[in-house]
Amino acid sequence: MLHARALFLCQCPGSSSTARLVAAPCSFLHTAHIKMAAAAANPAAVRRAEEVVEREMSGRDASHDAAHALRVRDLALSLAAEQGLSSPDRLLIVELAALLHDVGDYKYTKDNAEDMSIVERFLEEVGLEEGQREEIVAIITGMGFKNEVSKKLNAEPTLEFAIVQDADRLDAIGAIGIARCFTYGGSKNSSLHDPKVLPRDNLSKEKYMSKEEKQTSINHFHEKLFKLKDMMKTEAGKRRAEKRHKFMENFVSEFYEEWSGRA
Repeated sequence: MLHARALFLCQCPGSSSTARLVAAPCSFLHTAHIKMAAAAANPAAVRRAEEVVEREMSGRDASHDAAHALRVRDLALSLAAEQGLSSPDRLLIVELAALLHDVGDYKYTKDNAEDMSIVERFLEEVGLEEGQREEIVAIITGMGFKNEVSKKLNAEPTLEFAIVQDADRLDAIGAIGIARCFTYGGSKNSSLHDPKVLPRDNLSKEKYMSKEEKQTSINHFHEKLFKLKDMMKTEAGKRRAEKRHKFMENFVSEFYEEWSGRA
C-alpha cells in the first residue's frame, strides 16, 4: 500500500503556470481523507484543540513540542485508515486524544505528576458529551509507557486507545525517535553515554518517572525505545515499527563503535 501512487493536480504557490499532475502516495491521500472525516464530526473542536496544543506546548524542547503532537495526530489517523476505522465520531476521539495527549505531560509539570486540568476543561468547553470526554481522558491517562513498564494491563484496550498509543510510540522510535531522545537528554543536561552508568532493569513506574537518578541518553534506548516494537497493539503499528526499530539498532551499534574508537 505504501508504494501505491495516485495522481492529483497541484500548482506551486506564487506560480501562474498551468497546474500539473503529480504522483503522491495513496496512503497520504487516504490519511488526508480520514483527517477531513474526523474534522467533519466537530471541526471547531479540532481547530481549538490545535490552538491549545500550540499555546500550552510552546517553549518546550523539541522532543515534546507541538510538532510532536501534530505528528502523532497524523500517524494516528493514518493507522486508523489502515485498521479500517472510518466512523467520524470514532475518528474524532482518536484525533483529539492524539492532539492533546502530552498537554499535561508529567515531565513538564512542577510536581512530576500528570496534569489533566487543561484537557478536561477544554473538552467541556467544546461541548463534547460526557462519554466522549471520559474516553479521551482514559486514552491519555492510560497510554504512557510508564503505565505499562511493569508489563501489567488493567483492561483490554479499545481500538481507539491502541491506535493513539501506537502512533505515539512510533514517533518515539526510528529517525525521529533518535532525534527526540537526544533532544530531551540535552534539555536535562544528560550525558550522551557513560559506560559506568548501566541501563536499569525491571523498572517500576516510580523509578521510570523519577527525575533524581542520573541516566544517559543512550541508556534510554535499552530502557524504553528498543522495547516499543514488541509493545505495539495494532497490526498497522507493528508493521511500521519494524523498519523504525531496525534503524535504531543500526544507529546504536554504530554509536558504540564510534564511542570506543573502533570506527
